[in-house]
Amino acid sequence: MPLYELTAHELHEKLKQGEITSVELTKSVFDRIRSVEEKIKAYITLTEELAMEQATKADELFKKGDELPPLTGIPFAIKDLICAKGVLTTCASKILGNFVSPYDATVMQRLHNHHIVMVGKTNMDEFAMGSSTENSSYF
Repeated sequence: MPLYELTAHELHEKLKQGEITSVELTKSVFDRIRSVEEKIKAYITLTEELAMEQATKADELFKKGDELPPLTGIPFAIKDLICAKGVLTTCASKILGNFVSPYDATVMQRLHNHHIVMVGKTNMDEFAMGSSTENSSYF
């Protein structure tokens, strides 16, 4: 079964048991994204370099053998209206096409505290003015 078909709980168990590493998991996620992204256009920004750094840190934590939060080392994506320090945040609008957030939103701070691996920012309706992602400037 491909890793992208497993639940976060199943992935956490595999990471904890050393059956897979967060780096391997993260690479598999980016492979999957590359295989479908042209058709789906789910992402506005991919953060592969950042994700690999975070995955490496998560693997180091797993090697220590300490009890870790259940989302440690799990790749995730956030909606492009949530600010992540140093990452492009456009709210799916060309008006904000060059805005790189100088800070982390509270939700990002909390996710970082759980050692989650951020793979990118997802597409959405411009400024979240809709619910079906039909009005993104990034289609």
